[in-house]
Amino acid sequence: MMVIIMVIRYTNAERDLLARLMRAEAIGEGALGMLMVGNVAVNRVLADCYTFKNVTSLSQVINQNPGGFSSTSSSLFYGTPTSKERSLADRVIKGEYYYPATNALWFYAPGNNACQSTWYDQPFAGQYKKHCFYEPLSGMCNTIH
Repeated sequence: MMVIIMVIRYTNAERDLLARLMRAEAIGEGALGMLMVGNVAVNRVLADCYTFKNVTSLSQVINQNPGGFSSTSSSLFYGTPTSKERSLADRVIKGEYYYPATNALWFYAPGNNACQSTWYDQPFAGQYKKHCFYEPLSGMCNTIH
């Protein structure tokens, strides 16, 4: 018998919302880049710190304003997610994590510039393709995993 553990509670509508976010933020980064974006969204639900202190669901995280994701205004965010995009969202909800997004709460794509050593005073965790990932300062958030 296979046991599946969910990292966070979610509805099918929220899973689709996460899949759309992952597509809009990182479709150019491939499946792995999309998974890392999903990691950041799930981490924000779990974090209970900074501007995510009272954010407890994927819907709240993705629609947070200010502090949410810029891609929610992109045309890539709208439309029904594909079965592959849903599958990727399921994987991060079930606890798959990928470095450097493992504990990251923020990311951005600096274009042709290098990643900064800090982002809003938070330390650089690493880079994947064009995305730079940042994690909270030690001791500032609940342990994410």
